[in-house]
Amino acid sequence: MNTRTKDSTSGTPQFLAFALGAEQYAVGILSVQEIRGYDAVTRIANAPEHIKGVINLRGQVIPIIDLRVRFGLANVTFTEQTVVVVLNVEGTVVGAVVDSVSDVVEISADDIKETPALSTNLNSDHITGIATLEDRMLIMLDAESFLVGEHLMQSMA
Repeated sequence: MNTRTKDSTSGTPQFLAFALGAEQYAVGILSVQEIRGYDAVTRIANAPEHIKGVINLRGQVIPIIDLRVRFGLANVTFTEQTVVVVLNVEGTVVGAVVDSVSDVVEISADDIKETPALSTNLNSDHITGIATLEDRMLIMLDAESFLVGEHLMQSMA
């Protein structure tokens, strides 16, 4: 599935940029269904730590995952900037808690570099590369790899 869209005028793929702690991330805009403020969730007994719970989104019960916990980052306090990015990948709808959303950016394939091999313990299956954009670097995420498939589906079973 192609989680990118091309701007009708420039033809450059677009991504939603967001923050997790001190780092900036981006995900293909076609994966993004909506952005909502963080609200109370219904906890699920014995759910993995990164599953905050579930919410009712217009009649559909969707899981809410905390990407900070999912990626092994320090747990940051929830603020008024904390939002849920509702992602829809291959018909699977999931809310992802992020610290804040900054903007929609256009990133060409030439601006995305391979992720360096830093450690044999690093699981970078969900990272497609690092994009440099003027004065910032964005860690490019593949929503399909960390939302669809056995990772999330097994954790909800």
